[in-house]
Amino acid sequence: MIEVGASSSIRSMCLRLAYDGTRFSGWQAQPSRRTVQGVLAEAIYEISGETVLPRGCSRTDAGVHALSQIVTFSTRRGFPPDVWVKALNAKLPSDVTVINGAEVAEDFSPMRAAVRKTYRYRIHDAPWRPVLQRSFVWRWKKRLNEKLMQKAASFLVGENDFTSFETTSSTRRSKVRTIYRIDVVRKPAEDAFLDSEVWIEVEGNGFLYNMVRIIAGSLVMIGCEKRQPDWMREALVARHRSATGPTAPPHGLILLTVELDPEPPWPVCLHKSVT
Repeated sequence: MIEVGASSSIRSMCLRLAYDGTRFSGWQAQPSRRTVQGVLAEAIYEISGETVLPRGCSRTDAGVHALSQIVTFSTRRGFPPDVWVKALNAKLPSDVTVINGAEVAEDFSPMRAAVRKTYRYRIHDAPWRPVLQRSFVWRWKKRLNEKLMQKAASFLVGENDFTSFETTSSTRRSKVRTIYRIDVVRKPAEDAFLDSEVWIEVEGNGFLYNMVRIIAGSLVMIGCEKRQPDWMREALVARHRSATGPTAPPHGLILLTVELDPEPPWPVCLHKSVT
């Protein structure tokens, strides 16, 4: 909430953030913990003297990274968006940055407006350890079969009940989500010449708690040939967490892109992200 006593009319600012989640306890503010929401709120207070709680389109977990977190907050200050972007980048710590910003309608909600999100999960499976990228990949010591992983991933595309791919403590009512695509591809690591990483990209209209990390953990079980691709289809229809594989570590996951509902039209900069 904005502090009582501020002067001018309320305006809504929307930002696109990128951050390295390594040293954050996730997005959501928590007592005595360093969070993205918390450091952003602190920076806003330093600039405007306003106590606000920014709202994001995704509550990323501890250790998860983002290139396209959409955030909004209310302010009574008359600063234009470009001033907010520059001022916040001067105040924020080095592991979080504002890519761009715009003024939006007062009722703008990042969660409601986000109609499509893409996550990428990176796995390093070369014989050597990752060095430059160790904070952004899951280290797997055995070469994975990405073709089997892609075959298994195809069973998840479409509208399905993803109960099997959600942490059991969740209280979400509907477990139905739509996955538009899952691509499993082999890529070269930035610190090597060989194809030493497997990337899993998942694009959908929304995700359950830990859903992408459970998908990644399950696909790795298939990639190392502990399970056959058909097991993924069986796990999906089982609708029980015990039917799927482990939850992959958070540091291999990044919120890659967010697509906003085109109605009403939002400022062009909010439809762009860096990938």
